[in-house]
Amino acid sequence: MISIQVDQLTKRFGATVALHQQNLRIEPGELFFRLGPSGCGKTTLRRSLAGFYIPEEGSIRFGDEDVTRLEPHRRNTGMMFQSYALWPHMTVAQNVAFGLKERKVSKSEIKRRVGEALESVRMGSYAERSPNQLSGEQQQRVALARALVIRPRCLLLDEPLSNLDANLRLEMRPEIRRVCKEFKLTTVYVTHDQKEVLSISDRMAILEDGHILQVGAPQAVYRRPRRKTVAHFIGETDLIEGVITSIDGENAQVDTAIGKFHGVLGDPQYRPIVGAAVTLSIRPECWALRETGADTNSVAGRIGGSVYLGEVAQYDFIAGGQTLKVYELNPRHVAESDSGALFAHVEPRDVVILNA
Repeated sequence: MISIQVDQLTKRFGATVALHQQNLRIEPGELFFRLGPSGCGKTTLRRSLAGFYIPEEGSIRFGDEDVTRLEPHRRNTGMMFQSYALWPHMTVAQNVAFGLKERKVSKSEIKRRVGEALESVRMGSYAERSPNQLSGEQQQRVALARALVIRPRCLLLDEPLSNLDANLRLEMRPEIRRVCKEFKLTTVYVTHDQKEVLSISDRMAILEDGHILQVGAPQAVYRRPRRKTVAHFIGETDLIEGVITSIDGENAQVDTAIGKFHGVLGDPQYRPIVGAAVTLSIRPECWALRETGADTNSVAGRIGGSVYLGEVAQYDFIAGGQTLKVYELNPRHVAESDSGALFAHVEPRDVVILNA
């Protein structure tokens, strides 16, 4: 296992700065995700780690080795992409063996390692089939085996599940985590899929326009976003504008047009003062609907529309001039009429205060 250390990394394409002085440490054996909209710099860093791009500034280290300007074939990284890029004229075993042949590994060692790699991804019985005889999920497993068989120092994955349907993506998420942990691989995973990130990552980085906005464990980033961009990009959130009326360390009270709220500061580095304009971020599932109100953290309103999904209902909760998203588990209020008065409550720990 190795760590990956990125220091002040900058990569430009003409006038476009794809990576802005990025600093990042990925721990040995960590499954690390990079998430963000198209053009945010996710793939640029992955290609820089692989050696396909040379940065204008900064450095990349694999463990103690500076690999910033090392050729791709000397970095010994395993890679897996959106298109599995399997050779159609080769068998599954031949596809997996390709990288070992290029490295002049002996035939007996190739046979042993290919067998081990295919067994690890549960494709041992498919060794003599051709790629066109496999399903998309099976091809994905073969591509993973091909990346693993060279015994890479780290594994770089670029949207590996994007070509699978929703059910197969659900099935393959834990499989990828299992394989990475069994092989003790330091893994950098690029994706657009928020559920993928939240379900299998050890840590994650949210990017925008080449900048790293926030790094942390999935639950920490989801529950305590530091910026509105992060709150919006990971899951769904209600954003409510307000003004701080009192503050005590990381806790503050905020007055808004729809009520008073006690909450917590999202960014530990943010130090607002009384009177500062702020934005509250509240996840839809954090609201609880009741028939009675309270002085704080309670909003009077009505259900303007609903989507019933069985175990959960999604409501448009109209409070004053604002429509909030409210999700109710084991829903009881789906049949409420538009005129039915209700109160949406939220715990202070679920009210995240952000710099407006």
